[in-house]
Amino acid sequence: MKILMVLTSHDQLGDTGKKTGFWLEEFAAPYYVFKDAGAQLTLASPKGGQPPLDPKSDEPDAQTAATERFRKDSAAQSALSSTVKLDTVKAADFDAVFYPGGHGPLWDLAEDRHSIALIEAFYNSGKPVAAVCHAPGVLRHVKGADGQPLVKGKQVTGFTNSEEEAVGLTNVVPFLVEDELKAKGGIFSKGADWSSYTREDGLLLTGQNPASSEETAFALLSRLR
Repeated sequence: MKILMVLTSHDQLGDTGKKTGFWLEEFAAPYYVFKDAGAQLTLASPKGGQPPLDPKSDEPDAQTAATERFRKDSAAQSALSSTVKLDTVKAADFDAVFYPGGHGPLWDLAEDRHSIALIEAFYNSGKPVAAVCHAPGVLRHVKGADGQPLVKGKQVTGFTNSEEEAVGLTNVVPFLVEDELKAKGGIFSKGADWSSYTREDGLLLTGQNPASSEETAFALLSRLR
């Protein structure tokens, strides 16, 4: 079982002067779900190397059992520091792909032609695609075999407008995940803010927020089994 995890390389939070990147929990929890199931993991990002960590995901109130485990795991830290360049990976070499969120993907992965083509290749070859929190935003330009947006008519979720408002970034992000998925024809639904909520529609799996990352990863594993 070979799983590709795709992380952002973008570290600027719009023009606020603040830093962003990937959200630690959304990487760590799925990483260990997959690792403990015996999966072979490959980590990739547009620029390769160490992806930028959203500093807010490093704060005490954002820590979980998975993030604590990661901090003590030198092998995982080493793997994360040496992601391969996204344009070198092929869907044919993997069984599934998982995108952790954080705000970073809204700027780079959502517009990255390699990422878009990669997701289309996974989906069109019958392989599951999973994304959590802000990462469902990477689906905005992805099309199905019929040329329509991939999310059109599909059950999806992602970081909600109310959650974005709660973190004060509604006017900073390039687009709102909830609005964008709806605009592309997705059947968007959500749980309570900050609660675990996952949608599964065939090969497409999406999670709402950091709390949903583990559930989304387990759903992907079930799909592979």
